Order: sequence, then structure tokens, then C-alpha cells
Amino acid sequence: METQELINQIKKLKKEKNAIILAHYYADPIIQDQADYIGDSLGLAREAGNTSADIIVFCGVHFMAETAAIISPQKKVLIPAQRCGCSLAESITGKDIQNWKANNPDGIVVSYVNTTAEVKAETDYCCTSSNALKIINHLGKDKKIFFTPDKNLGAYIVKKTGIQMELWNGDCCVHEPITTEMVLDMSAKYPEADVLIHPESNCSGDDQILNLDNAYFYSTAGIMEHAKKSDKKQFIIATELGTLHQLTKENPSKEFILIHPKTICGSMKRVKLQGLYEALEKEQFEVIVPKEIAEKAIHSITKMLEIS
Repeated sequence: METQELINQIKKLKKEKNAIILAHYYADPIIQDQADYIGDSLGLAREAGNTSADIIVFCGVHFMAETAAIISPQKKVLIPAQRCGCSLAESITGKDIQNWKANNPDGIVVSYVNTTAEVKAETDYCCTSSNALKIINHLGKDKKIFFTPDKNLGAYIVKKTGIQMELWNGDCCVHEPITTEMVLDMSAKYPEADVLIHPESNCSGDDQILNLDNAYFYSTAGIMEHAKKSDKKQFIIATELGTLHQLTKENPSKEFILIHPKTICGSMKRVKLQGLYEALEKEQFEVIVPKEIAEKAIHSITKMLEIS
């Protein structure tokens, strides 16, 4: 089918099947344009929990679709492409968490949402980049905290809160290459621009960047909000390429400069229009989380949503 016919069929199937399309900001622009809701991990989790749709088509990576399936067990959750992995989620297992807890029985495990359902099932508190600071401050300085799996987000939280944590050595393959030198170079090249940085970035724990007057650390949704409210006309975007689509649509008079042309998540880009149509038409690639894992994982996810 031609592009417009695919789009028409997707709209028709959504209505017939009472389906909703959720898309992450990193998805291809044409996929974002078909979505009923576009968001970051926290926003997508909330939407998955609140929707009255019977089918959720999740245009993101697998751990996000798993989270939706845990939050809404009565819904059918579909992911329109296979092999949509995440370097953070794949860096740690439930067994790794169990081993740490065995050695630290009084400790608390805080896991970033970029983890598998199996890891969430062993976790005390789940968090996103939107609410990680709030959750760690909520726990306070008197607890031994194991933060997984993102070492860069963890380093950022330690710097901002002063709360020491043991960090797992995981990173995001998109944000790990965003270095202090890269931010300083781009900031010097565009001195009038605000630099909007995702805290998964390699530079997130560096005082040189944290002390820059024009550098701001945000979740993807926070980056969107800053750009919308700011009087600035130019922004350096230190996160994934796909965010530029909504930034430009929502702020047509402002300029957005990607910090590096290769900040691209290949997994997020696996979802294509044909795959989205086929997922709806065939109701294929359903994401099913085993009941015993889902029943354990929901507790850490619920705490994430309550504290956010």
C-alpha cells in the first residue's frame, strides 16, 4: 500500500478495534504523527494506565511495552516490530539484583524504568529521568541505595542530591557518547543557545557542565517544556534525533541543533508504518509478562507513579 493508504487503514483499524497508539519521542516522525499520545517513559506509563482502549500499540522499545502490559494487564499490548532492545535494559538481570540484595539485606534497590520486567520485579522503587531526583530525595541519606542500571543518571543524581549510592555500570548507547568536550564545543559555537541535556548523557556528573549557565538537564518531556516556555530562539539538543520532530512542530520560530548527527536509537527506529498497520490488522507481536513477574513488578512501578 502507498503511505496515505496505510495511514487511512491504520485510522480505520484503530476505530474498529478500540485501539490506541502510544509513541515515544524517539520514534520515526511518521510514526509520531500517527500516535494518539507521544511522550517519554513516565508519560507513556501514565497513559497506558489511564486509557480506556482495548488494545495498546506501543511504538517504542520492548521494556516500555512490558511496563504498559504490567500496568494494564486487562489490555492487549502490541509492539509493531521485533528486536526493539535497549542497551540499559540488557545490561542487568534480575539475578544481579538478587545477588546484591543477598549481600545488602537492609539496602534499597532503585531501578530506572529502562529495565526488564524481571528486574523491576526485584526492585523496591522504579523511577524515570523525570522523577529520579524526587524519589532519591524521598528515600533520604540514611539508606543504602543501589541505583541501576544507568551510571550516568546515577552520577547526576548523586551530584544534585548529595546522597551517595552504589551505581550499576550500565549506559545508554545513544547518550553515552555525549561527552563534556562535545557540550563545551557546541556551547562555544552557539553561545546564545541553551543546551538541553538528557541526564543519561556521559557528561551528566561533570561539574564543568553542571555549572554552565546555559546548560539544563531534563527528561525528554522536560526538554520539550523548557523549549516551549523559554524566550530563547536557539537550542542545542543533547538527546536522540527523534525529539527534533516535536520540538520543531511545537516551536516553528525556534532553531534546534542536534548535538551530534549520530545520536540515533536504532531500536526506536525499527517501528515502521507497514509494521504499525500489520500489528493492528493481525494483532501480532503481543507483549505478555508472566503473571508471577508482573505481580511483583507492579509494586515498584506503582511507587514510581505515586511519587511522580
